[in-house]
Amino acid sequence: MMTRILKITAATILALGLASGAFAMEFTKATVKKVDAKAKKVTLIHEELKNLDMPAMTMVFRVKDEAMFEKMKEGSAIEFVADRLDGKLTVIELK
Repeated sequence: MMTRILKITAATILALGLASGAFAMEFTKATVKKVDAKAKKVTLIHEELKNLDMPAMTMVFRVKDEAMFEKMKEGSAIEFVADRLDGKLTVIELK
């Protein structure tokens, strides 16, 4: 009986986690203004970032995965997800 309760609880927590994760993965359109691969940073002219409650603007982001730089060239249009990692705004997902 206890095992069954634990399985149901774990499944519920997992389902809630996936639901909140799906909401957070809203992509935002941006134009790449500058790429600084050495510093692992990119400057983006982005639309409103709803998950961060931030209006459209130009700003510098850290990049979570260096492989993302292959998709980011100055002047190119991208869609991305940003979040705060260790207190720093970071591109965590890229289309």
